[in-house]
Formats: sequence, structure tokens, C-alpha cells
Amino acid sequence: METQERNNLYPLFLKLKNLQVLIVGGGFVAEEKLMFLLKSSPDANITMVSPKYRDATIKIANSGNVKRIIDTYNKTYLQGNHLVIATTNSPEVNKEVYADCRAENKLVNVADNPPYCDFYMGGIVTKGNVKVAISTNGKSPTTAKRLRQFFEDVIPENIDDLVKNLNHYRKTIKGNFEQKVEQLNEFTKSLVEKTES
Repeated sequence: METQERNNLYPLFLKLKNLQVLIVGGGFVAEEKLMFLLKSSPDANITMVSPKYRDATIKIANSGNVKRIIDTYNKTYLQGNHLVIATTNSPEVNKEVYADCRAENKLVNVADNPPYCDFYMGGIVTKGNVKVAISTNGKSPTTAKRLRQFFEDVIPENIDDLVKNLNHYRKTIKGNFEQKVEQLNEFTKSLVEKTES
């Protein structure tokens, strides 16, 4: 009997304004990762290091809190950074970044190389305070993209109003934690009820 694969990743929502992110590389993949980070976290603190940058990458970097360093990678650039993303077109440099990060307990993602990743950058849907992250365990970014498009369509635009109203309502509920959870569960039950056809 074949054992079904399982996604064992643990999802986290990071406050990138409190962390330092390093992107090694300045080409198309670096641009894609930078755009992805800034779209989700416009207040992220990002440093990029590369001997050269695409014009479009420079334009995107200038729209956020992004420091660009014109240089080749060396491990001194890891200092002070919490997350590192390696995107160079040199597998040797990317593996060097990975090895240096492992030695210094830095979380690292080597783009398009799952064995050299501590984390993946999945599909993200954001509607106000609601954020849904999608992972395919590094197997299919295209599937994550399609699921992101699906959830963008099915999650109503006014979901943020509901979240804000529920937050206000939660503050008015009396009782202990369990009682509050029970009341909120009852109040929001209709959100997930399946309709009979």
C-alpha cells in the first residue's frame, strides 16, 4: 500500500518590518522574490547584494525600504540578517550561501532548489486583515499560483469588514476564554456551513 505524501511545513506569518532580509542576486529571480516580499510586506527591511541589477529591479527596490549593495557575495553580508534568499545564476554561489547560513543558523531559501531551503515562499492572498498562504511543499509553484487566484475570487471583498466587526464584538463579550471562544464559534458558524443542494 502506497503511503500518501504529506506537507509537514509549519506556516508562520512574519513581521518583516521587525526582521532583516537579505537577497543575494540582482537578476530576474531576485526581482521576482523582491516583488513578492514587498507586495505582501511593503514595510519589509530588505538588503540586496549583487554585482549588477536589472533596471526593473532597481525601480521596485526604490519603491520600498530596500538597500542595494553592488558587490559579489561574501559571508560578511549575512551579519544582522534573519532571512536569506539566494537567487544567483551560479549554483556554486547559491550553495555557498546555503552552507554559510547553516553555519550561522540563518534561515535560507535557495530559489528553485528545495533541498537547499529552510522555507518556501508560497502563494499569498491578502484582503485587508485576512491573509491566506498556500504551500505545495515546494513541488508546484504553478499550482500555488492557481489556488491563489481561486481564493482571490472566492474570498469576498468585504471580509475585512467582518473581521473588524468580530474584533469589536470579541472585546464586548463577557466571561472566560472558553466562553468567549464558544460565543464567537456560534456567531461565525454560518461562514463555514455547507449549503445542501
